[in-house]
Amino acid sequence: MTDLAPIAVDAMGGDHAPAAIVEGAKQAAAELGIRILLVGRPDEIGDPGDLEVLEASEVIAMDADAGASVRRMKDSSLVRAAEAVRDGRASAMVSAGNTGATMASALLRMGRIRGVQRPAIATPIPVLGGTPTVMLDAGANAECNAEWLVQFAQMGAVYARDRFGIAAPRVALLSIGEEDTKGNPLVKETHKLLADPSWIGDTGAVFVGNVEGRDLMTDAADVVVTDGFTGNVALKTLEGGMRALVNGVLAAFDTDDATRDAAQVLLPALGPLYAQLDPENVGGAMLLGVDGVCIISHGSSSATAMVNAIKVAHEMVTGDVVEHLRHATTA
Repeated sequence: MTDLAPIAVDAMGGDHAPAAIVEGAKQAAAELGIRILLVGRPDEIGDPGDLEVLEASEVIAMDADAGASVRRMKDSSLVRAAEAVRDGRASAMVSAGNTGATMASALLRMGRIRGVQRPAIATPIPVLGGTPTVMLDAGANAECNAEWLVQFAQMGAVYARDRFGIAAPRVALLSIGEEDTKGNPLVKETHKLLADPSWIGDTGAVFVGNVEGRDLMTDAADVVVTDGFTGNVALKTLEGGMRALVNGVLAAFDTDDATRDAAQVLLPALGPLYAQLDPENVGGAMLLGVDGVCIISHGSSSATAMVNAIKVAHEMVTGDVVEHLRHATTA
């Protein structure tokens, strides 16, 4: 680990920055032995402990226009983090800040892997008792064509193999029905291309056809491919549905003395279930297709979420996933 360049962490990005981000970075360094480069305003970062700090005077707000901000704010923490990866000062970047600006910073400073038409956000969707389903694109490209989706399938298969150890990832296409005749023109055209195994190469992938939204949190597929608009809507729907369910259960447990007594018995058993569904434990999404490791963490990330995101970034660097993506998309 000591020979690896540090992970650049955007200390200023996220709803709870910089305090939660810095705390998570310190924990990752202490508990996992991962070197960290905090990027941001030193006076706001406070005591970094033993962590190195790369000064950046500007901060891109969570609601700022992504492209304009990255072009204008060249000394922002996001831009400096991406430059650190580009220049070899850092081995990866992690941010819980503005998602669009994170993508733009990575794309403009780190560049695309040669042959990649569009980067895509790969988000792990929890599957109870099983390996997460990798869904992409989760929001990088609102409009796509069939050739891009095929490339997303290649990259998603490599990512599932490298991150979750799946030797032969089952790749599916998100649609409104399992039959290959279902879906809009984009889905139908993509299905025809994915049905031809020439795209698979050495990814080890297996195309299993269409899946529906209800299948995302099941073992139906290891990788689910869709356009960024549909993927982002599906992701936010799942997040909102799970949040509403958890809040509803907790409210029911606090109805009266009988339900509160029942909660004392049931909550310990429900704890592991909640842990599997908690976004804090996912470790963030990876922007696939840029020439470096870029992990996008949830905007409301706590210190725990940041530890997990840094851990994923480190694993993707040591697993050489970018080189594997390069080979898969240019072979």
